[in-house]
Amino acid sequence: MIKHNPPSPEPLHRAIARFGGVTVLVVGDLILDRFVNGVIERISPEAPIPVLHGRGETSAMGGAGNVVANIVSLGARAIPVSVIGTDTAGDSLVRMLGELGAETAGLSQQRGRMTSSKSRFSALNQQVLRFDEEEIKPLHETERTGLIRHFRAALTGADIVILSDYGKGILLDGVAAELIAICRQAGKPVLVDPKGRDYARYAGATAITPNRKELGEAVGHAVFADDEIVAAARELISAHGFDFVVATRSEKGMSVVGPDEARHIATQAREVFDVSGAGDTVIATFALALASGADPVAAASIANAAGGVVVGKRGTARLTVEELTGALFRSHGPTAHKDAILDASSAARMVAAWKEEGLSVGFTNGCFDILHAGHVSLLHAARSQCDRLVLGLNSDASVRRLKGQGRPVNDQHDRACVLAALASVDAVVVFEEDTPLALIEALLPDILVKGADYTIDTVVGADVVQKAGGRVVLVDLVAGKSTTGTIGKLRAGSTS
Repeated sequence: MIKHNPPSPEPLHRAIARFGGVTVLVVGDLILDRFVNGVIERISPEAPIPVLHGRGETSAMGGAGNVVANIVSLGARAIPVSVIGTDTAGDSLVRMLGELGAETAGLSQQRGRMTSSKSRFSALNQQVLRFDEEEIKPLHETERTGLIRHFRAALTGADIVILSDYGKGILLDGVAAELIAICRQAGKPVLVDPKGRDYARYAGATAITPNRKELGEAVGHAVFADDEIVAAARELISAHGFDFVVATRSEKGMSVVGPDEARHIATQAREVFDVSGAGDTVIATFALALASGADPVAAASIANAAGGVVVGKRGTARLTVEELTGALFRSHGPTAHKDAILDASSAARMVAAWKEEGLSVGFTNGCFDILHAGHVSLLHAARSQCDRLVLGLNSDASVRRLKGQGRPVNDQHDRACVLAALASVDAVVVFEEDTPLALIEALLPDILVKGADYTIDTVVGADVVQKAGGRVVLVDLVAGKSTTGTIGKLRAGSTS
């Protein structure tokens, strides 16, 4: 069975909220990425080649190191295990991992091994040359024994394992197979970002994450259409005992294929600057989501959104929870009815993502028990003051305390669904307290909107918003009614 419909965003946001409690064990090839920027103004007199005048250099972790960087950036714990050289590149990687907060006890520096490094030279953001320094060779017996020992010790505290194979030697000659067997025995899921054509070396892994080209190479022929992707993935599942395959498909999104069901997830259109490390971000995010309780389709939806963010960045990019939450929210649309109903922590991340994009965020609140024209006008006026509007909704228990028994007439689920369906509302958050003060403190909106039957000093949270540099806007209402009638002129109560 093949399905195309996307999963509901609610479990996706719940999974992201649990990222902080996940530990990921990452084994694979660590690479040092160097980025040298400059300008080309002349041709060399020595040979017909351009002369690059350097204007700056940065370094980043590539390969398995970029997987670790993304895991930590998303708020989780990462344990890298690998073998690198006792050279400048190796020292740099150990230092950067330590500065990142990742554990480095599982890194073994050996004199007989060269640390892989890739230097990219760019002029006006256009790459003109890549210079690789590496030596591809399997681990010798002592290195292998040490890596397996570090792996077993770290596995007890890990929730999930990633094998990041860049073909530099760490996972060659049966090392990957041995690690997968250890994971299976311990009952720990293991994901593989594969390399090469022979996927037998990954037999028994929980899942592999090839791109479309790699998937085609593994089965010996090109694959493009949905049915070709599914057939190729199932061929690999049958041959090598994978639980499922996650195939990344560039602008077409991702496909999650199991023995009996397949799901295709469309990507979100986005300008692409650089694909360096996008696969690292995808597998890191997928592993975190899976370990946080998401099913494979939901985890792939989260990872798909993550990949869409990092291809819009330059260089070997990493991702934050706020960026990921924002991408997921955009992919479902700001007024996707019940999809816009968030808990407080998800809403806080959503607001942070909106602000990061330079959008102004407004907030208003109320019981909205029996929705009428006055409510709709109030919300329309509030939305006109900002780019995004969050509505704080009193819970059923809160309404009863404020309005007495017999209220609310409509329960909080129904009220939230109706309000989320309004074009003027971008997110609805139900709060249990009698006032929205705690929610306002968590969100720190740019604009706080209430009816003109209030004064600035009686608006809950006004001081909080003003102190943070926001403003309070009061909406003129028809005399004698707090949320009914035609909304008139807006007047700003305070702007600082």
